[in-house]
Amino acid sequence: MKLVYINILFICFFNLSFSQKSETGNWFMYFGNQKINPKWNWHNEVQYRNYNFIGDTNQLLLRTGIGYNLTEDNNNLLLGYGFINTQKYIPNSEEKTDSNEHRIYQQFITKQKIGRLFINHRYRIEERFIKANFQMRFRYLLGVNIPINTKTLEKNTIYLSAYNEIFINAESPIFDRNRLYVALGYYIHKNNKIETGFMAQTLENSNRNQFQIAIFNNLPF
Repeated sequence: MKLVYINILFICFFNLSFSQKSETGNWFMYFGNQKINPKWNWHNEVQYRNYNFIGDTNQLLLRTGIGYNLTEDNNNLLLGYGFINTQKYIPNSEEKTDSNEHRIYQQFITKQKIGRLFINHRYRIEERFIKANFQMRFRYLLGVNIPINTKTLEKNTIYLSAYNEIFINAESPIFDRNRLYVALGYYIHKNNKIETGFMAQTLENSNRNQFQIAIFNNLPF
């Protein structure tokens, strides 16, 4: 647990020291996945994204959904809704513009275990309603978790987490963005974990990096 606290303190110090001189922001994230019964689950999620460490809001994202397992604890289909408030700076100004997005999404997650590698694939389709515009986007995420001090992911496990996710638009420009992420995580309990990591995000015409602190809560009802 001390290792997680050290990582959190490092992220806080780095952001407070350098956020005004870099293009690096910070995301605070909560992910809940509550099992309703062996087949059904409820997903709930909050992400608070900042231009710097905290207090300079870029986005607030709220997401929820109902999922169904095609096989035992795997091959999950989910239908969900997301609300996203985005605050962007006006070029050459300290003022921001504010916009809201309503999003419907469908996703499929399948998991694999190869030796000590815990692998997951996530395929997601998004229907995005931004003011008077409608956009559709496709996303694919390949993620892996590797336990460090144990042979499996269980209580008191320290693990390495990494993923790559690509975003593809249905219309031009086809490429939307790519996210490459690496983190150190700790299982507080078999249903609760915390991660601190770094994400390099490549957009069509720019790049932006993010430090991330994420809490995962999978306690069943």
